[in-house]
Amino acid sequence: MSEAKFKKVLLKLSGEALMGSQGYGIDPAILDNFASEIAEVKRLGIQIAIVIGGGNIFRGVSASAKGMDRASADYMGMLATVLNSLALQDSLEKKGIQTRVMSAIEMVELCEKYIRRRAIRHMEKDRVVIFAAGTGNPFFTTDTAAALRANEIGADIILKATRVDGVYTSDPEKDASAVKFDTLSFMEVLKQGLKVMDSTAISLCKDNNVPIIVFNIKTPGNFKKVILGETIGTYVGE
Repeated sequence: MSEAKFKKVLLKLSGEALMGSQGYGIDPAILDNFASEIAEVKRLGIQIAIVIGGGNIFRGVSASAKGMDRASADYMGMLATVLNSLALQDSLEKKGIQTRVMSAIEMVELCEKYIRRRAIRHMEKDRVVIFAAGTGNPFFTTDTAAALRANEIGADIILKATRVDGVYTSDPEKDASAVKFDTLSFMEVLKQGLKVMDSTAISLCKDNNVPIIVFNIKTPGNFKKVILGETIGTYVGE
């Protein structure tokens, strides 16, 4: 534990990361890889909470753009995050990691209702806690849910796992001239409109001084390296 730079972290995973090259749904091999990375860090004694998106199954914003009522579309997106959370829970528990899924929308047959003090207690008991269903409200993204839950549980940092190795001036997968940032302030992210997290999430982290590290989860061992304090990805903070 003395080697770790962070003791309590919130890991933000995108739903799209779970589908691999399939284009939809969950790739079992990708899911297993992510679970292995998380299990390795958990065995260091780190308290881990996770927020996972649902974009591999349903995106509320996209459906709304095509004419669906935004609130209804967002609720459907929240249900997609529950599916991903239950899949990740199953994969983690097969690796011997005790896990609890806590949902902002009550569905007692599947998972626990989110209660802040209970979530903190689960983490103290060495369980990984997966927060599902976003904030439980439409018009808010899972980025905002991650920022909200990180503040509620007193996380040291938000670790945003992506497909690229940090924050760039533009999308490096589309623009070969994109330049990577090593560090950024919250105000720089907001002023430049950089795609770190949405502006609500960034503002929430700024107001409560919760830093963010954006890193590539597809590179094996990166999650552990970040925890141990190696300089990886892009650091966003004051």
